[in-house]
Amino acid sequence: MSFADWLRLISVLVAGSLLPCAARAQNPTLSKVWVPDLGNGTYKNPVLYADYSDPDAIRVGDDFYLTSSSFNAVPGLQILHSKDLVNWSLIAAVFNEQLPKARYAVPQHGNGVWAPAIRYHNKEYYIFYPDPDLGIFVTKAKHPAGPWSTPVCIKEAQGWIDPCPLWDEDGRAYLVHGFAGSRAGIKTILAVSPMAADGLSLTGPDALVFDGHKGQPTLEGPKFYKRNGYYYIFAPAGGVPTGWQLVLRSKNVYGPYEERMVMDQGKTNINGPHQGAWVDTNTGEDWFLHFQDQGPYGRVVHLQPMVWKNDWPVIGEDPDGDGKGQPVLTYRKPRIKGKAQELATPPTSDEFSTNQLGLQWQWHANPQDYWAFLNGPQGYLRLYAMPLAEGYKNLWQQPNLLLQKLPADVFTATAKLRFDSRLEGEKLGLVMMGLDYSYISLTNQGGQLRLSQSTCKDADKGSAETTTPAVAVPAAQAQQPIYLRVAVKQGAKCQFSYSFDGQAFQPLGLEFQAREGKWIGAKVGLFCTRPGKFNDSGSADIDWFRIE
Repeated sequence: MSFADWLRLISVLVAGSLLPCAARAQNPTLSKVWVPDLGNGTYKNPVLYADYSDPDAIRVGDDFYLTSSSFNAVPGLQILHSKDLVNWSLIAAVFNEQLPKARYAVPQHGNGVWAPAIRYHNKEYYIFYPDPDLGIFVTKAKHPAGPWSTPVCIKEAQGWIDPCPLWDEDGRAYLVHGFAGSRAGIKTILAVSPMAADGLSLTGPDALVFDGHKGQPTLEGPKFYKRNGYYYIFAPAGGVPTGWQLVLRSKNVYGPYEERMVMDQGKTNINGPHQGAWVDTNTGEDWFLHFQDQGPYGRVVHLQPMVWKNDWPVIGEDPDGDGKGQPVLTYRKPRIKGKAQELATPPTSDEFSTNQLGLQWQWHANPQDYWAFLNGPQGYLRLYAMPLAEGYKNLWQQPNLLLQKLPADVFTATAKLRFDSRLEGEKLGLVMMGLDYSYISLTNQGGQLRLSQSTCKDADKGSAETTTPAVAVPAAQAQQPIYLRVAVKQGAKCQFSYSFDGQAFQPLGLEFQAREGKWIGAKVGLFCTRPGKFNDSGSADIDWFRIE
């Protein structure tokens, strides 16, 4: 990027930074840490600074809908809505429990819902998603906010992943998919199956349509389209952190397919720009949504302009005109017919003032009803201390973690809470969760509440936690609100602290380097546990959780 480009970017960002303050007065759920709409007709990437991995999106009329991988987290298959591809609201999740229920009652890191595809056909919304150990599933709804049907397995298989349907003009339907090497023992190939018109069964054998071993390694995530008589498969290659966007085209659904790289990192700092969705607007413009792997922040979502040249797409900016684009940092917003979209972002903070958890929250596994209770009129979330998992080594095994995606590169997360502990060893924590994790907690030790920081390296390998020397909570303070905080700096470096008055915060423990989870970014949230199985439990009342 040239010096002039940097100056232009800085001026746009400064102008845009003045906007959210006024807009937040009209929309109290607007993020305080990342608003992509700069308020001057332009936007900045990422448009979703959160781990909406493997995004897929569609337009229906004047509305855009997006879904993404949710893996083992529930509610799963979150649905986002936008009118302009820049301002996104979280409106629903497909299911509150992942099937089979017993399998997902315990954490299944990296398993569950992999890259889904969302489509609209015959006045119904479809989502096709893979469980890499079980097969391909389909769920339907009359409206994207639900209710969604119970997912149906249309193909029992190990290693089938990343399905995407296509309904052709002649009434025939097809499903393209990839293979997970970890399950199937093969990868980097794409196959197409004929599918019933209702999308609920496959009607014939798989056909190999493309083998990427010669120059397109780690080929996956295909999305199926048709335009001007060509069948197109948009598919990323080259690996998540370092890859590119490939497009295949053919006049026959089964090939042979021509190939072309249509976007890579180029001269930008947007690594691995790939896997996403082509959408058009109601004014006829073309755009592409894709992810960028940012390590502990997860796979964040970018929006790129797109044009067609000689029936090939060019994604992003193409300064040398060779047909291969590179990502943009800022750009004009898509042109949309109709009323301008108000500023919107997925929710982050939660005042717990209703009887429903905010849609941003997800459990580590299928939840039990008694893990948490909301009472909107009284304005708190009550968490009960759940027994530690059988054979407990660390929180990697614990299902009752209530977490949300990281919402920006720099932020603070603060919880105002009160811990009514009844049993020795009960613990309430604010956690930054990943392959490595750390948390600040209140623990009942000898009938007294004590504050400490605990950290676990390589949690997925069963490592034990280390804990700082504890700080005793004065007896007079134990029944009063206590504030727990984690401050996240650039690079996902985290400092935990606590306060007894909500004003003066005392750092506790060492700075912690957040780390991604299994195929996901780090997550921040709460947990409440007890060491044994007793017939009663202490509880914690969370007054609010705020990200600022």
